[in-house]
Amino acid sequence: MVELLSPGGSFISLRAALINGADSVYIGLKDNNMRTNTSNFSIEEIKKASEIAKEYSSRIYLCTNTMMKDEDIKLIETCLPTIKDAEIDALIVSDIGLADLAIENDIEVHISVQENTSNLRTLKTLKKLGVKRAILSRELNISEIKKIANNSPIETEVFIHGAMCMAISGRCFLSYGLYNKSANCGECLQPCRKQWKLTIAQDKDSSFYDKDENSVFLLDKPNENSYKSNFLSPYDMAMIEHIPELIETDVDAFKIEGRARSPDYVATTTRVYKEAIDSYKSGNYTFKQEWTHDLKKVFNRGFDTGFYFKQPYKTGGDNKSEFIKKDIAKVLNYYSKIKVAELQLWENLAIGDEILIQGKTTGSINHVIKSMEIDGVAINYCEKGNNVAIAIDEKVRPNDFVYKLIKR
Repeated sequence: MVELLSPGGSFISLRAALINGADSVYIGLKDNNMRTNTSNFSIEEIKKASEIAKEYSSRIYLCTNTMMKDEDIKLIETCLPTIKDAEIDALIVSDIGLADLAIENDIEVHISVQENTSNLRTLKTLKKLGVKRAILSRELNISEIKKIANNSPIETEVFIHGAMCMAISGRCFLSYGLYNKSANCGECLQPCRKQWKLTIAQDKDSSFYDKDENSVFLLDKPNENSYKSNFLSPYDMAMIEHIPELIETDVDAFKIEGRARSPDYVATTTRVYKEAIDSYKSGNYTFKQEWTHDLKKVFNRGFDTGFYFKQPYKTGGDNKSEFIKKDIAKVLNYYSKIKVAELQLWENLAIGDEILIQGKTTGSINHVIKSMEIDGVAINYCEKGNNVAIAIDEKVRPNDFVYKLIKR
């Protein structure tokens, strides 16, 4: 059955993915991956991350998928013995030279989506090199993916949820041109997600001139001769309604995008897609509308199906999650025998509130407050500045972060 691969941008997200059923997790090597704006993992930390994954019998992959210059290759080469010793299950790379080097060091290699693998000839070439898996181009449709997966000599993987890039396989120079921060070296500042203004320069002598301006421009928010829009920012991909079709393509792994996103995003997306895959495995698949509802509760820019069924056409720059997270407390203690957590509050809390508790070992837990006490007395509402006891079955830990989910 297909492997579910989740993002791990931090130790908290790593644990959140594993607790919620990820078969594998991918993490970034600090300064050498496409998400350098996340916390990532130092060369010293990847062994600990690998040990945590092994606790859950899950695989762990390390991303080193930026553009590689000679000095970058030399640096990675010095790290390869440590990476191998850490028992990382595979290295995700976009540079063929680095792929060859890793294979020489007996490390399994997966080719990144940055390579834009979109045909069988490339997969056969990668096989000759010794590559184990390729993440297929996001620009392929579902029929093309099925044909490739059915005939591929190596494993195949596809993205099924998360951010879509305006450029083919993320090969964008917009951030570099504006801010001297290269997307191809993992430093993208995402200027495409901002609202842009397009100024219409009408030339009466041009064959393109049209008195009715509205008939030739499809941007929104008209403002005199300018249009302001998120027209460079695609909706997020969400394939939750199409799990049966995806599984039947025979790809080997489904990948959730989002190493730069929060632990609750990782926890929710992993849990939802795991439930959908397990439902298909049971032989009694039924789509649950609550899956979509839960995905809308965490960070998203609106949902589309990417290139799977047609070219993406929807745009959305801002977070469209139905909830915002407010930092309200920290965990002081957890009493396992009675399943009670003591919280220190700096914001008010009431029965019925939904909270998130997040920590390196805890991962990310959603919990609805059903019982609260102060000094053994049951209460329905607690003002900030107090310590309060709440009943919670899942084990949490001192200094875990506590957030309240507030409906927008």
